[in-house]
Amino acid sequence: MFDRRLLQNFDWILLLILVLIGTVSVLNLYSATFPLKQIGSSQIFVKQIYWFLIGFAVLLIMTTFDYHLLETLAYPIYIFALVLLILVLLLGDVRSGSQRWLSLGGLSFQPSELAKIAVVIVLAKFFDEHGQVDEYGLRELWQPFLLTAMPAVLILREPDLGTALCLTVVSFSILLFVKIKWKSLLILILISLSTAPLIWHFLLKEYQRNRILIFIDPDKDPLGAGYHINQSKIAIGSGLFWGKGFLKGTQTRLHFLPEQHTDFAFSVFAEEWGFIGSLSLLLLYLFLMLWGINIAKNSKDKFGAIIALGILAIVFWQLVINVSMVTGLLPVVGIPLVMVSYGGSSIVMTMAGMGLLMNISMRRFMFQ
Repeated sequence: MFDRRLLQNFDWILLLILVLIGTVSVLNLYSATFPLKQIGSSQIFVKQIYWFLIGFAVLLIMTTFDYHLLETLAYPIYIFALVLLILVLLLGDVRSGSQRWLSLGGLSFQPSELAKIAVVIVLAKFFDEHGQVDEYGLRELWQPFLLTAMPAVLILREPDLGTALCLTVVSFSILLFVKIKWKSLLILILISLSTAPLIWHFLLKEYQRNRILIFIDPDKDPLGAGYHINQSKIAIGSGLFWGKGFLKGTQTRLHFLPEQHTDFAFSVFAEEWGFIGSLSLLLLYLFLMLWGINIAKNSKDKFGAIIALGILAIVFWQLVINVSMVTGLLPVVGIPLVMVSYGGSSIVMTMAGMGLLMNISMRRFMFQ
């Protein structure tokens, strides 16, 4: 029987935040693709509306069951995500030199988006089952390391440095939450630094290495590898305090800004709405983070709290990496602005994560 208390505890505030971010996304994509009407790209913002509608439907579906069911299904979900990542490397579509998409009928999707949530769920199960440990050392963490490394390496092979980096830092955030010994943390950092040369020579593609070199020396190749970031900084800087106005961004209108509907969507927004608009958008994300942290804090069990924090970490790190990337604070790693950039797989899986967050919020009364 349906419990009426679920409706009474429905998180309307979280839903409102997501609607506001979705509205920003659609309007920004309309502006980003407005000068491309002649080649049909203006329909991208319409597709984004469809993806958000599907995403909100998925969000509602994710609230209909007790989230503790995921503890039983954690490893099947994780294995399913791994299988999809392997299929991507074997059968995936190649676009712009990357093999990240699987096609099913007329639809394409990125299994790496599912992998992020699958890793969060499986780590939540692991640490919930090992909750008797006060502080974790390296001996207790070999399994979480393996659970994170397998999808991260597969994603890196696509290649998708941004998503692999995001998955790694999300897992690391969960480790900090469950408490890892400082000595073990230091050893882990040293090991990570020592493997950097191997990753540089054997896992990174030449264009990825060039992006890192351009980050170190922005003037090395301004019309080649450095073109993206230079045009992005011009767009953001030209917005000044109030911005140029909706549909009035010159970098966007003249199409100087590459990938302006995906990775550099924030640059489009910053040029048109300026510092005050960019700050408002970031504050909206901040409110989402604080609201989500409150949900995690009020969760009555460790499993729910870890899932909530893991979902928030996915959103937070994608936001931080993307904004840092388009402003020149990090190398260009090809990661979109979460819930604003165009992308069906990202929208649907992010909304699925938000549905889990709402699920945890709605069911906290069951443990009171």
